Amino acid sequence: MKRILFASLVFLAFQSLLFAQDPKLKKIFNGRNLNGWVVPENNHDNWTVNDGTLYVKSDTAKKGSNLWTKKKYTNFIISAEFLMVDGVVDSGIFLRSENDQIQIGISGSLKRDLTASPYLPKLKYPVEAKVKDILKLKDWNTMKVKVVDKTYTVWLNGVEVMTYTSEEIPASGPIGLQLHPGNEMSINYRNILLAEL
Repeated sequence: MKRILFASLVFLAFQSLLFAQDPKLKKIFNGRNLNGWVVPENNHDNWTVNDGTLYVKSDTAKKGSNLWTKKKYTNFIISAEFLMVDGVVDSGIFLRSENDQIQIGISGSLKRDLTASPYLPKLKYPVEAKVKDILKLKDWNTMKVKVVDKTYTVWLNGVEVMTYTSEEIPASGPIGLQLHPGNEMSINYRNILLAEL
């Protein structure tokens, strides 16, 4: 009897682990305005919102800018949909600071698409995500990033494509979106969701 009870408990524990899901993601972009975000002082319409979509585009000066959350985060999951619209798209998601970024689009230094790969100023691209058969160039994509302590994992369109441990990532900080300087480009974001872990 004890063996049956123990086996049942083990089975139930295994099932709960198997079907455990990430915590519920909540909107950090409301789709109406940029409340909750630090808008660059000289925006020049680089960051605009309409009908649930965040429109990001370069201006004639092509100076670029970053959009940051007002809130700082430690361990979290962020999910965002993005659509590369026009030009040489070079964008990405900053994790706690400008030191750690998940690339979206063309690398300015390597001149090729490195979407879902980590970019660190000192190390450039220490790992390259393999997304050639996953990335949709003319349609919406979903990127999910899980950050726990110094390690982050990236999924693109539901497929895990990269894990990296960054020794210099800050313990906490805001999350940012990048409009890279020097490019003529536009990219759209929507359904930007986050769960703290």
